[in-house]
Parts: sequence; C-alpha cells; structure tokens
Amino acid sequence: MESNGYYEMDVAGTAMGSPGLATPFHKRGDSYHLESAHHKNHDSKSPDEPARVEQQHITAVAHVGFSDALIAQKPSPWTKTMFKLYFFLFVAFLNSCINGYDGSLMGGINAMKYYQRYFGMKTVGSETGFVFSVYTIGNIAGSFFCGPFTDWWGRRWGMFIGAGIIIAGSCVQAPSTSHLAFTGGRFILGFGVATCATAGPSYVAEMAHPAWRGTLTGLYNTFWFVGGIPATWTLYGTQHIESDLSWRLPLWFQSIAAGLVVLGCLFCPETPRWLVSNDRHEEAIRVMARYHGEGDRNSPIVLLTYREMIEEIATEGSDKRWWDYRDLFNSKPAWWRLSCVLGMAFFSQWSGNGAVSYFMPVLLDQIGVKDGRTQLLYNAILNVISFVMATIGARFVDRLGRRAVLLVGTSLFVVWWSVITTLTALYGDEENDNTYGSRSAIAFIYIFGITYSFSYTPLQALYPVECLSYETRAKGMGMYNLFVNIAVFFNTYAIPTVWERIKWRFYFVYIAWDVFEVVFMYFFFVETKGRTLEEINEIFEAPYPKRKSLQKHIVVITDGGILDKGLDEQY
Repeated sequence: MESNGYYEMDVAGTAMGSPGLATPFHKRGDSYHLESAHHKNHDSKSPDEPARVEQQHITAVAHVGFSDALIAQKPSPWTKTMFKLYFFLFVAFLNSCINGYDGSLMGGINAMKYYQRYFGMKTVGSETGFVFSVYTIGNIAGSFFCGPFTDWWGRRWGMFIGAGIIIAGSCVQAPSTSHLAFTGGRFILGFGVATCATAGPSYVAEMAHPAWRGTLTGLYNTFWFVGGIPATWTLYGTQHIESDLSWRLPLWFQSIAAGLVVLGCLFCPETPRWLVSNDRHEEAIRVMARYHGEGDRNSPIVLLTYREMIEEIATEGSDKRWWDYRDLFNSKPAWWRLSCVLGMAFFSQWSGNGAVSYFMPVLLDQIGVKDGRTQLLYNAILNVISFVMATIGARFVDRLGRRAVLLVGTSLFVVWWSVITTLTALYGDEENDNTYGSRSAIAFIYIFGITYSFSYTPLQALYPVECLSYETRAKGMGMYNLFVNIAVFFNTYAIPTVWERIKWRFYFVYIAWDVFEVVFMYFFFVETKGRTLEEINEIFEAPYPKRKSLQKHIVVITDGGILDKGLDEQY
C-alpha cells in the first residue's frame, strides 16, 4: 500500500465491472422478456428459479456501471451532509443570479424617463443598442480569460475572481455622471460575468452528487430568474421615485449577489475533479467521501467516480496550458462535442427569447400596451412564471432526457412565433381597438416564455458542461460563453436597430431559424442523462455519437442487484 491515501481503496476490484453481454433480450410490445428461462447465471438453481427471475424488474438504463452503483448505495437527498452540499451549490447558483439581474435590469431602466433624460437616450435605436451590447462586448473579452482563471486557481476561486470584478463594475456604473463612465462600468460587469458563467456551472456539475447532477446543474440556470425577479420588481417599485435615484438604486443592488459569492466561496471546498487533475488525490477522496458517500471512502459511488477520474483525467492535460485550445477541435470526437456546445450557445439565444428578455416593453408597445408602468408589471409577472416553469423543467431533465426536451420545446417555438406573428400583424397597429386580439398576442408571448423556461433554461448550463471533457471544460465553457455573447450581441444591437425599420416582420426570422434548430438537434445532439461525467466520454468516441447516446442496456434488477445485462436490439 502507498502512503498517499488513494491506493488504500480497491479501485480495480469494485463491483462496478464492465457490463457483460448475458442472455439476449427481445422487445415484445411495451415490455422486455428473456430469450430463455434457463440462463447461465441460474443453471444451478432449482427448477422453479427461472419463473422467479421472470417476475423481477426488467428495465432499460443508459449505463450499467452507474446504475449498479446507485442500486448498491441508494443515496438519500435529505441527509445533513447533503444539505451542506446544497449550500455550496447555492453559492455557485448566485453566479447565475448576477447575470439574470442585469438581463432584466437594463430592459426596465431603458424605459425609465429619468434615465432617458439624464443620458439623452431613447427606447430603441443605435445608441440604445450600444449601451446594451457593451456589456456583451465585455463578456466576449472576458471569455478569453475565464478558462485560464478557472483552470489555474480552481472552480471556487474562479467564482471569487469573477464576483470581485462585478463588484468593481457596479461601483463604476451606479454613480456614473457621464455616458462614458456608464458604458465603462457595463464593460467591466460583462468581463466579470464571463468568469462567473464559466466557473459557476463547472463547479455545480463537478461538485453535485452524481445521482442528481442533472437536476442540480439544471437548477443553476433557473437562478437567472432569482436575479431577474428582484430586478423587475425593484424597477417596478423605484419608478415612483421622482429623481435619478429611480434608476441608480437598482444599479447599486447589482453588487449584492456578487458580494454573497465572494463571501460564500471562502467556505466552499474545491471540486474533486480539479483536485485529481492537480495530483491532490487524498483531498479529492475526502471531498467525495464526505459529500457523495456519507463519510464512507469505499461507498460504491465514490469508488466508481474516483476510478473513472483517474482513468480519464490527465494530470498534464491541456487545462495546465492556458494557451492550448487545441483539444477543443483536434479530433472528430472534439468536433462533435463542439457542435453540441456551440449549437446550444446559438440556439439558446436565437430562438426568440432575446426579443422577449430584453425588449418586452417594446413588444408590448407594438401590440397596444403603451403605459410604462403596465409594461414593467407584465415583465415582472413573466419573470415569476418563468422561474416556476424553469424549476419544474430542471426536475424533469433527468426523467425526459436533455435531447427530447430540446426537440419538443424548439418545435413548439415554431408554432408560438407563427401565432404571435399573425396576431401582431392583425392587431399591432396604433389604430387597433380590438383588445381581445392584443391580449391574445400577449398570452402567446407568455406561452413562448413559459416553454423556453421549461425546455431551455435548465439546459443552458447543464448541457454544454456535460458535453465537454474535464481537460476542455473550463476553456470550452469560455468558448461557449464567447459564442453566447456573440449571439447576444446580435440580439441587443441588431434587434433594436432593425426593429425601427421592419417592426414585427422580424419574427419571420425566428420562425425559419427555429425550424433549422430542430433539424440540427435531431441529427447531431446527443443524450447525456443517466451517466457520470466521465462515462459521457464514451458517447463521443463512438462512430456516430447520437446513436450511441440513445443506446440502452436492458437489465434485470432483483433484491441482490443487477443479474443480467444486454443491449436493447432496437439500437
């Protein structure tokens, strides 16, 4: 035995061996049956034994090793140590609050009369587009630094650095007396958010208990609304202040979540994967044992995940070279990963949500809702509903699957935008006095927001994190953040500029693009549920990753665990 600690465990001899291809299974109707009642695992049993086995639970699983470990350990989400883990994840969730606060903040401030008078702004136009987009420009610039920050110093210190930069940006923006200082503060804020958006979801995915990684990482992005809801209701309240404090006060509040991240990071442990990649195995085992194994270093989940980490994570990987981005595109598996990551980056921003998120008051104005106070109220209510639906969506990503949720949700976008376009064309004129038509258009804008929140919001952080290997995760998330912000730049600069010229006809672009998204997802997006982060790697090593990701193992589960394993013949 070695004295460094990590050789104390019987890693190679665990119960989670590679799945054997036992008796073939065939699908008949909606159930699976054994080809023969007498199979090799029970030849020595009594004649009545096969009938007993026939009555056992037969199901399909994505990966046998992971299912074995969960059956053997049966983890509980309600233990004392799990609640400690939830606190650490909550600190990471606050990184999403920071982005959500700004995303809802500027849309409301843009409609405030004191803000418009102070800087001479309008609700639409090129100057307004620039104020929105400079935040995105800062985010794009920060995308080239967030990967190295998160790889060099770890996921928790990456969150600390990003939140510190955001506090600095708030201190520049909120008291600004010139348009230059205001836009400079927004650039700094965007730069800091890039690091938070990389370190935060990486921390959650790597630190969450494997049994609930989908739900917990999905919840990360739902906290966008935990930032967005206070922003919209703060604006709704401060609009009554008859001074510049009406828009300055909400800007100061932007530093609250960042301050909580800075303080909370001091109490968070580092992720086991970062520790293993930096050859700190004993620390990694202690973290996993405490928060994934309830103190047991030899729990099945700890043994499985640690064994996979030391097989998959290189201590001299590209994450140790800040300048090396080659692993993101130097092989066919890498390109397939990148197609999923970048596809999610563009699709999550160009499905039509940009118009709803940033320019809800403008959309409402277009269909006859002219009062600024009423516009802010509609926006605030939509944020509350969206948060509820995003939380429900996070709970279902493990049940329904990532790919299925995205395909169905995006298909519905085509329908909703077609209806919104028709209603706006019919009832969007200033002379329109048909209140039922306007209300119908508002209803379908809400339905679009609800559908987006359920299907996309939980997966915006979860899906790209899962598709990236450890060595490329931080830089890949930086790349993801870069292309998200390129897409956002289009939303925040192009939409207000083009809107002045073609109005609601811009919706036709969304309809055509959403159709393209559905086709692309069907052929290239993989399913990642039901596997550990390391087990997802084998999907991308296959000749056709999408097909491999949909392949199911058929297992027989008894009181003693999994007895038989085989592949579903339909794959």
